[in-house]
Amino acid sequence: MKKVVKFGGSSLASAEQFRKAGSIIRNDSARRYVIPSAPGKRNPDDTKVTDMLYQCYKQAILDDDREQDFEEILAQIKQRYDEIIRGLNLELSLEEEFKVIRENFCKKIGRDYAASRGEYLNGIIMAAYLGYTFIDAAEVICFNESGEFAAELTNNTMTARLEDIDCAVIPGFYGALPDGKVKTFSRGGSDVTGSIVSRAVQADIYENWTDVSGFLIADPRIIPNARTIDVITYRELRELSYMGATVLHEDAIFPVKKAGIPINIRNTNRPEDKGTLIVEATCQKPRFVITGVTGKKDFASVTVEKAMMNSEVGFCKKVLEVFEKNGVSIEHMPSGIDTMTIVVHQDEFQEKEQKVIAGIHRAVEPDFLELESDIALVAVVGRGMKATRGTSGRIFSALSHANVNVKMIDQGSSELNIIIGVRNHDFEEAIKAIYDIFVTTQL
Repeated sequence: MKKVVKFGGSSLASAEQFRKAGSIIRNDSARRYVIPSAPGKRNPDDTKVTDMLYQCYKQAILDDDREQDFEEILAQIKQRYDEIIRGLNLELSLEEEFKVIRENFCKKIGRDYAASRGEYLNGIIMAAYLGYTFIDAAEVICFNESGEFAAELTNNTMTARLEDIDCAVIPGFYGALPDGKVKTFSRGGSDVTGSIVSRAVQADIYENWTDVSGFLIADPRIIPNARTIDVITYRELRELSYMGATVLHEDAIFPVKKAGIPINIRNTNRPEDKGTLIVEATCQKPRFVITGVTGKKDFASVTVEKAMMNSEVGFCKKVLEVFEKNGVSIEHMPSGIDTMTIVVHQDEFQEKEQKVIAGIHRAVEPDFLELESDIALVAVVGRGMKATRGTSGRIFSALSHANVNVKMIDQGSSELNIIIGVRNHDFEEAIKAIYDIFVTTQL
C-alpha cells in the first residue's frame, strides 16, 4: 500500500510539531512520500516563514541603505530553521543553503524563488529527520513557457523519478519553468503538489494533515463545535468550496480525481481522529440529510421583468451578453416565466451598474428592472437530499421560525444543492437554523 502525506504549515511550525508529524509517518510504513509546507505560525502573534521570505526579498531589492533590514530578516528566518534542527537533535547545517539564498536575493532572482525557499528548506530538514530521499520540486514539477502548470509532463517526469525510490520528501508549493526558473502555485499550492505526487505514484490514498479534523458541516465561527463530515464526494466538496468552505486548496482535487484516489483530511494534533474522506462516489449513507451548509455575503441581484419573455427567442442571451461586455461575472440565475434574476458580486458590479442597466434597456426593453444589494447566499449541500422527501420544506420552515426572510431560491437539477438568498444581516441566523433542523435535532 502507498500513501502520500502532506503536512501544512501549522503542522511543521516548530520542532515539537515536526516530531508529531514524524511519529505519524513512522507509525504507518505505507506513508512513503511526504510533501512539507513551510513553517507556519507557532502562535497567533507569530509570522509565517513564507511571509518573512516575501518581506526579506522586498527589502533585498530596495536600495543599498536598506541592506541591514534584509540581513536582519534573513537571520531571523535562519534562526527559525536552526531552532527546529536543534529541537530535533539533527546534525544538519543550512549555512550553505542560506549563502545561496542570500546571493540569489541580491541578484533579484524573483519573488517566486524567494517564497519557495520555505518549503525547500523544510523539505531538507524533513528528509534528514526521516532518512528519506530529498527531491527538489523544481526538478519534477513542470510549468510551460507561459507559466501554466504542465500536468502531463509533470506526471511523466514525476513517475519516472520516483519509480525506483521507495521513500521521498518532495517540497510543496513550487516547480520550475522550462529554463529552470522557479515558479510557484498560488497560496495553498502544497495541497496541489501532494495531489500531483499521489497521481504519479498511483497512491492508494492521499492524506492531507492540517490543524483541523476534517471538513466541518458548518463554519465553527457561526456554529461552535460543529460536527465533522465523515465522507464527502468531490462534487459536494466542489459546491461547498465554491461557496466559501475552506480546508483544501480547490485545485488539489483535480489530479487525484482523475486517478480515482481518495483524499483524507487529518489533524496532526489529533491523529486518532479519522478526519474526512473525500471520494469520487460512495454507497455510504451520510449521517445527516445534508453534508454541509455554508455561504457568502455581499451579492447584488438584477431582476429583469418582461411580459411573454419566454416566447422571445434569445432573450436570456441578450441580457447575459450585457454583463459579459461589461466584464461582470454571474454567480446564479434563477428565473420565472416572465422574470429572470442575475446574481453578481456586489463590489464587482457597483462601478458598472449604470452601464449594465442602460445596456439591458437597449438590449431587451424590459417592462421593469429592479436592483437589490446586501444579499447573502446560503448553500445547502448533500447527496442525501435527493433521496429524502420534504428537504426543501424543512429548510424553509426552519428559516421561517428563525424570522429569516428568503429573497431567492435556486436549486440545481442534480438535487445536490439548494442556494437560498437572504439579507446579509440574516446570514448567520440562516446558517444556524438550517444546521439545527438537520443536525442538532438528529443527534
